[in-house]
Amino acid sequence: MKIRIVQIFGFLFTVLGWIFVSCTMAMEYWKICGLGGLGGNNIISIIWYWSSLWRACYTDSTAVTDCIDFPVLWAVDNHIQIVRGLLISALVSGLLAIVLALIGMECTYIGGKEKIKHKFTFAGGVFHILSGLSSFSGYVVYANNVSGEYFNPAFQGLKFNLGTPLFLGWVGSMLCITGGIFYSIS
Repeated sequence: MKIRIVQIFGFLFTVLGWIFVSCTMAMEYWKICGLGGLGGNNIISIIWYWSSLWRACYTDSTAVTDCIDFPVLWAVDNHIQIVRGLLISALVSGLLAIVLALIGMECTYIGGKEKIKHKFTFAGGVFHILSGLSSFSGYVVYANNVSGEYFNPAFQGLKFNLGTPLFLGWVGSMLCITGGIFYSIS
């Protein structure tokens, strides 16, 4: 009975983590920069620049948004290509891990004998851990690039801040790793 509870918690953690990571792929505001400010009685325009893995946009104070989609795969910066590759590989290996773990769980009636089911569960746990590490390293690569530009005094461009998808992705990666550890222990 205790093994089933650990496996169910592992399944809930890994599925929730996989959903978080997959949601961050489509989210906007990976990095944000706001220009403008308060001007007393004068009207000062504020412009927000933001970017995701798929496009870069700006929004002005009249709420008009203009976006430029990244044209082709090889026209994007190297760090964005690396992040895309790591996150897509994490999603694919996470999906494989969900299937393996679901077959190997003690509370399902798929997968054959108990010894074979334990192997499926362990393999699913290992794939979840690898998926979590892959997605976590993708978020770290992106955050390292953004913070490297931000803290570089010689950098002349816009200084961006980290956005919400990075933090949501880190939580999702940790949930995948935690659930994978639960599977491996069970």
